[in-house]
Amino acid sequence: MPGDIEKLHWWQTRWFVALAAFVAIIPLLRPEIPPLVDLPGHLGRYRVQLDIGNAPWLAEWYNFSWQLIGNLGIDILVIPLAKIFGLELAVKLIVMTIPAMTVTGLLWIAREVHGRIPATALFALPIAYSYPFHFGFINFALSMAIAFNAFALWLRLARLGRFRLRAIVFVPLSCALWLCHTFGWGVLGVLAFSAEMVRQHDAGHRWFNAWVRAGLGCVPLALPMVLMVMWRSGHHVGGETGDWFNWRAKAMWLTMVLKDRWQLFDIASAAILYLILFRGFRDPTIEYSRNLGLSALFLLAVFILLPRIVFGSAYADMRLAPFVIGIALIALRPRPGVPIRHAAVVAVLGLAFFLVRIGATTVSFWMYDQSYERELKALDHVPVGAKVVSFVGAECRPSWFMTRLEHLPAIGLVRRLAYTNDQWSMAGAQLLTTRYAPARRFAHDASQIVTEQYCRGEWWRTISLSLARFPRDAFDYVWLIKPPPYDPKYNAGLVEIWRDGSSALFRVDHNVTPPTVPLFPEEIRAIELRARRLRALGLDETGSSLPATPDPTSPPAAPAQGTGRPPS
Repeated sequence: MPGDIEKLHWWQTRWFVALAAFVAIIPLLRPEIPPLVDLPGHLGRYRVQLDIGNAPWLAEWYNFSWQLIGNLGIDILVIPLAKIFGLELAVKLIVMTIPAMTVTGLLWIAREVHGRIPATALFALPIAYSYPFHFGFINFALSMAIAFNAFALWLRLARLGRFRLRAIVFVPLSCALWLCHTFGWGVLGVLAFSAEMVRQHDAGHRWFNAWVRAGLGCVPLALPMVLMVMWRSGHHVGGETGDWFNWRAKAMWLTMVLKDRWQLFDIASAAILYLILFRGFRDPTIEYSRNLGLSALFLLAVFILLPRIVFGSAYADMRLAPFVIGIALIALRPRPGVPIRHAAVVAVLGLAFFLVRIGATTVSFWMYDQSYERELKALDHVPVGAKVVSFVGAECRPSWFMTRLEHLPAIGLVRRLAYTNDQWSMAGAQLLTTRYAPARRFAHDASQIVTEQYCRGEWWRTISLSLARFPRDAFDYVWLIKPPPYDPKYNAGLVEIWRDGSSALFRVDHNVTPPTVPLFPEEIRAIELRARRLRALGLDETGSSLPATPDPTSPPAAPAQGTGRPPS
């Protein structure tokens, strides 16, 4: 127990925890913009948030209004920090704290439960750079890092018998965590409830009574339920919840917990984690803690029950998968009587695994940063306040490697206060929605994603359709970022002013009328689909009793964040 006088070993000391937290931020030191898929898009929203009062044209393009939603972590933090460091550095500093706090949270929980940090806990540290973090779910990732440290504090106060203090502290703390991101608050509730159940049972209560008493003990965490009802009952709130029990996707999420750049390396790394977990059942020298073992089982149940899309936000279940694994790993500990030499070997192996993953992530982020620097040179030729439509190349079946360029156009909004068509626009999910009507169906995400061929079941347009149909009178520039091959005839009326490989920046010549292009096959399919729907409703081709006919040159309005992307 923490109070005994047994000598601490190197992996159990405070200096090691501090060093591990520092090592966790190394991959983020070099990149000017953390290369996380969605992060540039979030940076664009922060720029509107901070400068919509100073640049009046932003108000013509975007609606921004503060609302009480469970997704405001960095949105709030950038307000004071951007004044000190500037927007980009402020966001980078906040993002750097996420892996560090994830590491300290995991190790602190392990210490509170086991009394000493077990050597096996070091294998959990690479979870700091899990797939959800790489995807750029930064409010979520920040809330999970805070939730882990809050759970460790919950356990410590219970161990010290400071239950009244715990109740007082966790009422505001749970509300702040919910405001950061609802997911972190929910995970804290699951962890705290499971830990209370075990504590109450160990105190002599039967399991049913322990369940009831655990619920009562977690009442200080319940106030955000009122905030949740207020948020989701608002008239402005949208977003579907669906795709339940998608077993194929869930199986993929469990193999992608460390997904970054190199598929074999990332899958092999995940396999090591599962091997360690399996040895917890077979190795006579290690065992699972009932406390954290139950927590891991509870989180696993939540992962199974969660749909893929919650309130219009995709990958809800995927986000939880790495943390189920992380909690299960720190649940392992050496059995009593195991020689310390064995534990030291395990600790060295765990540290080596952590350092190898950090080294690979550092190289990967450096490579992503190089691609960012190359593409962003286009902004040297974009004036402040320009209206830019961007098209970023993608594949129908994405590879393991993600370019992380999907929302890079938003840096034009950050650095040039320019209009970009990659912002998410779903009321109630975020504070910003688009209002630039002349852009029509090229106003928001995912209009910036283009492919070479039509992708069945996707919202993306082909590069040819996008270049042929975007409303030229609504934009000043066209920014192509690694586009797929296309016929140069679609460049008619576009004046090239910068190029790097296939990436290019064009100025729209409004004096040139683009050539007339016949309907594309996907446009014909859209028209035929609409006609079938009208006939099914008993209406004629005019659809006079329906809303205005949608633009047949474009697919339906894009979905919320991420819902248009297939599991990759």
